[in-house]
Amino acid sequence: MAVPPSYADLGKSAKDIFNKGYGFGLVKLDVKTKSTSGVEFKTSGSSNTDTSKVNGTLETKYKWGEYGLTFTEKWTTDNTLGTEVCVEDQITKGLKLTFDTTFSPNTGNDGSEFGGSIYQKVNDKLETAVNLAWTAGSNGTRFGIAAKYQLDSSASISAKVNNASLVGIGYAQTLRPGMKLILSALVDGKSINAGGHKLGLGLELEA
Repeated sequence: MAVPPSYADLGKSAKDIFNKGYGFGLVKLDVKTKSTSGVEFKTSGSSNTDTSKVNGTLETKYKWGEYGLTFTEKWTTDNTLGTEVCVEDQITKGLKLTFDTTFSPNTGNDGSEFGGSIYQKVNDKLETAVNLAWTAGSNGTRFGIAAKYQLDSSASISAKVNNASLVGIGYAQTLRPGMKLILSALVDGKSINAGGHKLGLGLELEA
């Protein structure tokens, strides 16, 4: 079964709808903390249930509230370096611009993937997003739609589907403040009876 694409987009809200609450074929642990100076740190580790490969990431984020700027740096154990600069509510109220690049020294990846997204909070319980991504020099275009519904103050469900007919569903439950359990599944809509579907288990800890 094809690996689900990494949806590139220009807004964190839309990105969260597509990516948070899912962890297909993984056992994952996330830990977040914040320093007294306001710098946020996030470390993440995951083990692939098919290959037993272990991956990790380290992310730092600094917000310069006076100018509506957020700087994010990310490093992975695959030796991929990422930088993101976000500007919010500066050009006009409600407008959020994100500029990002990814560099892989081992592959020479020049970050030639582009994307866009639309995010809408329909009401207090329902959020939706549409995503489009393409790669320079390729005719392949990827798009998807996603939604998140808040069941109550501690539980939510998520669903997404892309143009490759990959359908993802997720359930998130806050066990106690700072601890969240995430269960997820990925189904190949073109090969429902063929098997090869993926399950995911995740635990998020925040201090």
